[in-house]
Order: sequence, then structure tokens, then C-alpha cells
Amino acid sequence: MFTIFGSTGFIGSRLVNRLQRDGVACYCPSRADGIPGGNLGNIIYCIGLTADFRTKPFETIEAHVCHLANILKSCEFDSFMYLSSTRVYGFRGTVATENDILQVEPLIADDLYNISKIMGESICFSSARSTVRIVRLSNVYGYDRKSENFVFTIIRDALSNNRIVLNTALGSSKDHVNVDDVASILPKIAINGKYNLYNIANGSNVTVGNITGRIQELTGCDIVLNKDVRTIRAPRIDINRVRGEFDFKPTGILDDLEPIIEDYRKREGVK
Repeated sequence: MFTIFGSTGFIGSRLVNRLQRDGVACYCPSRADGIPGGNLGNIIYCIGLTADFRTKPFETIEAHVCHLANILKSCEFDSFMYLSSTRVYGFRGTVATENDILQVEPLIADDLYNISKIMGESICFSSARSTVRIVRLSNVYGYDRKSENFVFTIIRDALSNNRIVLNTALGSSKDHVNVDDVASILPKIAINGKYNLYNIANGSNVTVGNITGRIQELTGCDIVLNKDVRTIRAPRIDINRVRGEFDFKPTGILDDLEPIIEDYRKREGVK
């Protein structure tokens, strides 16, 4: 059995759908239910904030640290997985591996997200239970109507407004991983993972210019760059650990944009 905390969110809901499609029993407690009792089987903790963390700092800490700590302290389980983020690597270096030493600066407001995720990871590691694992996810994309994350936001703008307005340079680059690839690999790691920490990513970066150019080809939208945009290049995320252990072969975002756009058109009734 799997227990999914955050089952109504972007990743959690896709994960539940995947498990149920595979005939796996899922328990999906809500925050209103309090802390469940009994053995919860394989827990995957998907609760978290992403693009809205800047406007919700206290909710971010509650989600990434406080509620997590209460569950770890109070619940029985066979395995426990905490979804962290490759954002914790920052923008230092060219390649990010699970063995890297992490650095944060509390005087930088944007580091609140990284600090909270690292604190969540620290609580998990400090529990000293061998079946507790951390997964650092790169930028997860897919259809998500409520999302304010970069890729879905620009797809929505292209289809709704016929233009994309960019606050980052076309040469900026990050790693992007498909939500369905994430939902497929998480249960395998939860049950059989040999390590206590994994990067889950595509393994290669794609530029903003390549992504927006492909969206422009598919939608005919305009691309507008705001003044004084910065070029931001994240390190490439090393996925040799998960690739070697589970033969993980994620799809690429440039190939996935067309089906996501078609899905958006169908769901939202736009041309």
C-alpha cells in the first residue's frame, strides 16, 4: 500500500493515478484528517509550494518542514520518501550530483525555498531510518491548470494571449522533467531504492530560446523580451544514479510540448 500526502497536487495526483492504474492500493489523507494512525505502508510526501513560495513564506515552512516533521515523528511506515528539489544546488558549478555540498544564504529572500527543502531533508536523514529516502526533482512539467511554473505559464500565455512575455534571456537554461516520468519512477525508488538520495531529472538542460521557439512553431504566438533580462544557467543535473539502478530514460521537453499544447487546447476549448 502507498500513502500519498499531497495527493491533490500536481505531482501527487499524477502519482495516485499511476498507482491506481497499476492496481496498487492508495490511501490519500487530507490535512483536515490530522495525522493518521497505523502502518501507512510506503509513504510519499508530495506536499510543497513552488512558484508561490515568495508570497507564502510561512506556508512554505509549514509544508516543507513542520508538517513533514510531525508525520515522521508520529507515523509508522515501511518506507518514506520526501520530495525535495534540485533547486537546492543553486547556480554554482556546471554539474550537480547527489554528493555535492549545499550552500544557502538566509539574507537572500529567494533562498527561503532552498533552506526549507534542505531542512526537510535534514529531518529525514536525522530520523536514522534506513527506508527514508530523498528525491530531488528538477523542474517538473505537464498539464496543470493551476500552475504558475514557467513552462505551463508560457504555454497558457501563448494559447490565451497569443504571445509570450519573457523576464529571462533566451540563453537561460534549466533541466525539465515530465511529470509522468516522475510518477513512474517514484514508486520504484520507494520500494527498491538502494540509496537514500536521488536526483530525478532529464539529465540535460534546454534553453528558454529552444522552448519558446518550439511553442512559437506550434501556436504561432509572438515572443516578447522585457528590458534588462538576465541569463540564468542552472547546472546540469546528474542522473547516473537513478539511470544505472532503474534504467531511467525520461522523455525530452521539446518532444513533449506538442502533446501538452494539444491537451491544453482540448481541455480549455481554445484553438
